[in-house]
Amino acid sequence: MCGIVGYVGHRQAVPVLLEGLHRLEYRGYDSAGLALPYRGKLRVRKTQGRVKDLRDKGDTATLPGNVGIAHTRWATHGEPSDANAHPHTDTSSRIAVVHNGIVENAEQLRSELTALGVQLVSDTDTEAIAHLIAAELDATDSLEAAVRTALHRVQGTYGLLVLDARRPDELVVARNGSPIVLGVGDGEMFIASDVAALVHHTQRVVFLDDGEIATLRADGFRTSTLGAEPEQTDKVPTTIDMAAEDYALGGYPDFMRKEIAEQSEAVRRALRGRLDDRFATARLGGLNMDARELRGISKVVFLGCGSAYYAGQLGAQLVEELARIPATAEPASEFRYRNPVVDPDALYVAISQSGETLDTLAAVQELQRKGGRVIGAVNAVGSAIARQCGAGVFLHAGPEISVASTKALTNMTVSFTMLALLLGRVRDLSAADGQRIVDGLRAVPDAIDQLIGDEAAIAEIAQRYAKARSMFFIGRVRAWPVAREGAQKLKEVSYVHAEAYQASELKHGPLALIDPEMPSVVIVPDDELLAKNINTIEQIKARGGPVIAVTNADLPDSIADDVIRVPKVAPELDPMLLTIPLQLLAYHCALALGRDVDKPRNLAKSVTVE
Repeated sequence: MCGIVGYVGHRQAVPVLLEGLHRLEYRGYDSAGLALPYRGKLRVRKTQGRVKDLRDKGDTATLPGNVGIAHTRWATHGEPSDANAHPHTDTSSRIAVVHNGIVENAEQLRSELTALGVQLVSDTDTEAIAHLIAAELDATDSLEAAVRTALHRVQGTYGLLVLDARRPDELVVARNGSPIVLGVGDGEMFIASDVAALVHHTQRVVFLDDGEIATLRADGFRTSTLGAEPEQTDKVPTTIDMAAEDYALGGYPDFMRKEIAEQSEAVRRALRGRLDDRFATARLGGLNMDARELRGISKVVFLGCGSAYYAGQLGAQLVEELARIPATAEPASEFRYRNPVVDPDALYVAISQSGETLDTLAAVQELQRKGGRVIGAVNAVGSAIARQCGAGVFLHAGPEISVASTKALTNMTVSFTMLALLLGRVRDLSAADGQRIVDGLRAVPDAIDQLIGDEAAIAEIAQRYAKARSMFFIGRVRAWPVAREGAQKLKEVSYVHAEAYQASELKHGPLALIDPEMPSVVIVPDDELLAKNINTIEQIKARGGPVIAVTNADLPDSIADDVIRVPKVAPELDPMLLTIPLQLLAYHCALALGRDVDKPRNLAKSVTVE
């Protein structure tokens, strides 16, 4: 979840590296650094803090050179500090490395190096790799061979970029479980952990697979396997449909606000060409399954982490409602470790905005090892989960930079609605109900625009409650995952403690916490449980608790202290729209408290480590 950038070519490297780090800062922002070769030695500049702190440090911005590596960090081993910032070097200042991932046998390697007299200067797992590579160079004149041999001793995950000060015309990069993408330019090569760092310079990219190593020079690259007996891998560059402006603020104050506003257009993209009026169904060609195979699915299991898991819960409800197939959602991080019983007739859906979430990728690999059928629901073409699954639903949300997911989450729900519709229509869902869902989906973008048009009223509510010490988010059945997502958003961007509860569970303990200082956000769809949800509000109010109702129903006058109105499209689609005001509520609470909404403390966008 850290950011890696590398360059070799004809330009000055530092501006390319700093720009790339800035574009990747959402992947980690507790320290940053870079290294360039100079007369057989390394020039290293690094600092605790943001990329701007690195840019402003000493002579960093004016360092000359046409090759370099850089990194922005999200700490896993060792606290944020100048010493723990990447790049890390060997004792002789010849080898510099930047690394994403976790070295699981780091303590063993560090102990062995210390016993040999190596003086370690950081608390990181990465530093050991630099010393291992330097030692291997005593036995070979090939940097690639030295990196390959050193990595045979490393257990764990890595996206690794290596610079040898005595070979200032090449870089070596390797991947095992952490993303690496090569950018192919005109007489220049770029390396990054995310295409966001490359799109300003090239749209021609190569995604490294796990177990691959590459050597890059200005005039091109070669790739091979990492094994003891390497085999050449012929990688052909592909063209990505992204541009630098996709990663720009475009007049918005921050990316979270921009991405909330982009949701209606993102939904239109996700729906384009996928709704079928003739048969009142959806077209999802990426599933690579015909009607007979779809009818043979015995159950659907959604796997994700964080917001992706809550989207999976919404997806499971949709599948059961529309297709009448048993469906569940599980945290991918738990699924991979509990030795699950894998049903060969089930459909498993791996959900990840980045397509690189390590726990979800590991769950996919475990399922495939046991004969499970897995599709991906990802927002990144060429990502590890997309390539591992080979089939699935592309989310079409567009680049999402803010750590808090908004438009990707909405497009996940849209995609799962289409999947549920497709599964329902090959079974018993009537054409009339199918068309009702199709029409409802088409109405969603305008409904989102209507909601965002009411932002000022939501911001005013947020101002009144931002200083609460804690909040409850309460929902029932369809609204339960919405409540969980709402609580998560508030926690991650405002740092206000929030808990989500099923309304029926309040009387089994949590009701004891209700008092005038504890606001409750109650999600109230206009469905068959409306009377029960009104009763829940009355119980909270009877104990003096303030209530914010988020609803598309006609509630009794004055039952809630504040009401956020949501448009209606179709009952099954209520959760999708009920989620949008909770994004705005969290956003404006965070602004009121002076938080950095795009880069919340202790968090990073893409979780590629356990």
